[in-house]
Amino acid sequence: MRERTLPLLLSLTLTACAVGPDYSRPKLDLPATTSDTTQASIQADWWQQFHDPVLDQLIAEALQHNADLATASAQLDEAAALAGIARAQLLPSLAANAGYQRARTSAETTTPGTPLITDVRNANLSASWELDLWGKLQRSNEAARATLAASQYNRDAARLSLSAQVAQSYFQLRAFDAQLDIAKRTLESRESSLQLRQKRFKGGMSSELDMRQAESEAASARATIPQLNQSLQQTESALALLLGRSPREMVDGKLQRGMAIEALTVPPPIPADLSSGLLERRPDLAAAEAQLIAANARIGVAKAAYFPSISLTGALGSQSLSMNTLFTGATRTWSFVGNATAPLFNFGQTGLNVDAASARQRQALAQYQKAIQTAFKETQDALLASSSAREVQEAQTTQLAALNRALHLATLRYDNGYSSYLDVLDAERNTFQAELNLVNAKLERLDAAISLYKALGGGWKAAAN
Repeated sequence: MRERTLPLLLSLTLTACAVGPDYSRPKLDLPATTSDTTQASIQADWWQQFHDPVLDQLIAEALQHNADLATASAQLDEAAALAGIARAQLLPSLAANAGYQRARTSAETTTPGTPLITDVRNANLSASWELDLWGKLQRSNEAARATLAASQYNRDAARLSLSAQVAQSYFQLRAFDAQLDIAKRTLESRESSLQLRQKRFKGGMSSELDMRQAESEAASARATIPQLNQSLQQTESALALLLGRSPREMVDGKLQRGMAIEALTVPPPIPADLSSGLLERRPDLAAAEAQLIAANARIGVAKAAYFPSISLTGALGSQSLSMNTLFTGATRTWSFVGNATAPLFNFGQTGLNVDAASARQRQALAQYQKAIQTAFKETQDALLASSSAREVQEAQTTQLAALNRALHLATLRYDNGYSSYLDVLDAERNTFQAELNLVNAKLERLDAAISLYKALGGGWKAAAN
C-alpha cells in the first residue's frame, strides 16, 4: 500500500495548482510614443558623457564606499537568503542524529535477572516533507523571488540616485568655485576703484559721494566672499558624505577638482521616449512592480490556510545495546508517519488574513501606479528643464556680453565728464550679477542633463532592428 501511496502523493504535489490569483500587469493609460529611443544607446556609466576624469573617480569612490548603497546591498543579500529558504521549503529535509544513553533502573521494579544498568546506542536518518497540494509553498517561493527582484532593483535605483547626487554635488562645487573666483576678481577691481576715488577726492577732483559709493560697492563684494566660502565648504562636506569618507577625511581631506564649470561638456540632447519603454528602464518602477507581484502571491499563501496541511515524516536507523552490533540487521529501526491538519474553526482568522493580504496587494498596486505617475512627471519635467536651461544659458551669455560693453561705455563717459559715477556703479553691479547668473545657468543646464539621465533610468542599449 505504501509503495502505491508515495508516488501518488508525489505526483499530486508536482501537479497541484496554486490557489490565489496569478499576476498580470495592470492596464496602464500611457502616452503615445513621442520619439524613438530604441535607436539611441546610453552607456551604463552615463556620467562619462561629461568628460571629466575627476567626476568619474568620485562616482567610483561613492559606489564603493557609500553607506546607503552598502545598506541596499546588504538588504539584497538578505532577500537572496530568504528566497533560498523559501525555495528549500519546497523540498524534503533530511537530518541525521546519533545518541548514547546509559541508565540504571530500580532493583525493586526490575525483573530478577534483568540488568539494572543499560547502555543504548542509536543512529538514524530522518526525512520530512510537507506536500504542497494547494500551492502555499509555491506562492511563498513566488513572493520571495519577487521580493529578491525588488531588492535588486532597489539597489540599482540607489546606485543611479547616488551617481546623480554625486554628479550634481560636484557640479555645484565647481559652480561655487567659479563664483568665488568672480567675487574675488570683482573685489580686487572695486578696491582698486576705491583707491582711485579716494585719491581723486583728496585732490579735489571728485566728490565724497563718489568715494562713498565706491566704498559701499567694495564692501558689498567683500561680503559676498564669506557667503560663497560657507556654501562651498558645506557642499564639500555633503559630497564627502556621499563618497563615504571617514570623519577624519571629511575634516582634513581636500576634494580634488577637475574641469572648470565653463569648460564642462554638456551632453547632446537625448531622444526621450515617453512610452512603456520607460517602465523597463527605471529600476524604481521595476522594484514597485516586483513588490506588487510579491503582494499578489501572498494572497495565495493566505488562501491556502483554508485547506488541509499534509506532511510526511520517515526515519531509518539502528538501535543497539552494543556498539559492535549497532549496524547489524537485527538492530534496524524505521518509521513512517503521515500527518494531516485541517482548519475547523478559528473565529474567522483565516478569512481576515486573506482580507489583510488583499488589502496589502491593493496598497502595492496604488504605490506602483503612483510610481509610474511620478516617473512620467519627472521625465517630462527633465525634458522641459533641459530645453529651457539651454535657452537661459544662451540668453545669459548675450546679456553678459552686452553688460560688459555697457560698463566700458559708462566708464568712458564718466572719465570724460559726460555722466555721473552712479552710471558706472550700476554697470559694475549689473555685470557682477550677470557673471554669477551665467554660472548658475550653466549649472542648471548640467543639472537638467543629470535629471534627464536619472528620469530615463540611466544607461540602456539600443534595441536591435
